[in-house]
Amino acid sequence: MDIMVIPSVNEARTDNLANKTVIVIDVLRATSTMLTALAHGCSAIYPVETVMQAKQLQQPGYLLGGERGCKKIPGFDLGNSPFEFMDDQVAGKTIIMTTTNGTRAIQKAFKASTIIAASLLNGKACAKEAAALKRNIVIICSGTQDVYSLEDGICAGQIVEELQNCLQAEGVELNINDFGLSMLYAFRQVQGDMTKALLDCANGRRLCSLGFTEDIIYCSRMNLIRLVPIVQDGKLIASPSINSFERF
Repeated sequence: MDIMVIPSVNEARTDNLANKTVIVIDVLRATSTMLTALAHGCSAIYPVETVMQAKQLQQPGYLLGGERGCKKIPGFDLGNSPFEFMDDQVAGKTIIMTTTNGTRAIQKAFKASTIIAASLLNGKACAKEAAALKRNIVIICSGTQDVYSLEDGICAGQIVEELQNCLQAEGVELNINDFGLSMLYAFRQVQGDMTKALLDCANGRRLCSLGFTEDIIYCSRMNLIRLVPIVQDGKLIASPSINSFERF
């Protein structure tokens, strides 16, 4: 089985994702926040690229969420902090979400057989879901403005390690690209203090400067949630195969 890790959404080629399982990562903060929303009862999330697309999809009862430059979009109900998606406001609701990087990466993967939204919070669960599908896997690190981001690469390394644990035990031979191996080794180097790694990275420093330190601490928690968001009919829902989570 092939496992390819791509450093940023800009390097992903849509046609190369056909018939593959694609795992999209945006640790700070899109995929962490989407996961949190679903874990707290949100029924579905429509990931879109632009603010205009989000407004065009809006219907009575739908919530608009998203950010530009790490800040809530004017006129939207929610920003991109996971703490905004934990209360009863999201339970049973449909959310339309647009972010600078993560939602664009999900849209770019539309030709994949399966699209999974992953973060450090659910890396192990996502690896198990992907391994069970028995297809070649592409992991897309969303990055920031088309440039690689450390936190996404570390999460990719976490998932590669969990895939090794799942598949090698079954005797599956894995072919991991060099960037994927590099991220695996990076993950092993920092897994003992993941919070420090996220606080030190460029996106972590920027979010801290904007007052989102608690977001970073939360997003650094590994395997807190067992729910796996997958794309179905253009929207993210909780995969029926794994649907339990641990509240913190």
